[in-house]
Amino acid sequence: MQSLLELKSNIISCERCPRLRTYCQDIARKKKREFRHWDYWGKPVPGFGDPKARVWIVGLAPAAHGANRTGRMFTGDSSGNWLYRALYQTGFSNQQKSESRDDGLKLRDIFISSAARCAPPENKPSPSELANCCAFLDAEFRLLQRVKLFIALGAIGFNTTCRLLERNGVTIARPRPVFKHGGWVDLGNLHILASYHPSRQNTQTGRLTEAMWIKIFRQAREWLDRD
Repeated sequence: MQSLLELKSNIISCERCPRLRTYCQDIARKKKREFRHWDYWGKPVPGFGDPKARVWIVGLAPAAHGANRTGRMFTGDSSGNWLYRALYQTGFSNQQKSESRDDGLKLRDIFISSAARCAPPENKPSPSELANCCAFLDAEFRLLQRVKLFIALGAIGFNTTCRLLERNGVTIARPRPVFKHGGWVDLGNLHILASYHPSRQNTQTGRLTEAMWIKIFRQAREWLDRD
């Protein structure tokens, strides 16, 4: 079985989706004005976190000027600020800021990856592009052997998690549960906790409030402490 380090290398070198690779490289070349002095990552972004994690966060995709710039999931954008602040408050990380992949951030008992590993135009990966990333999720599933709880962000993160589990022999009752914020799916030894994604579209409109968001991670922490 390959290691997480070998998987990381395979993800970074992936060229399966020409549209996404072109988009990420164009963004890395043009840059955002406030980040004009950055050397953008511009490659597929591997998962990040504790290899002994019991909690696995599955997001949508790297942000064009977030992880596509920094090279680490949920790092360098507003969604990451929301995420790492919540993880810090609930004891899953050693700091509440995410600025660069060498800023000293360490995760405890949690791993983060996403449905797509490249930033997609308009944050909308195609079904075929999502399918191209399935093998990476499957490999992570085999390697993260202590995971018991998935925190699925957004409908795509939720559906991707359900398909991941089904591909790997986990039975999910049909009709499959529908995504809703705070939804809990009990699958015996595994569980899914669904949440709105902390995107600007959700946080700036009030669809996802700070209280709603932190409640997700407190629920995860309380469940782990009881387990």
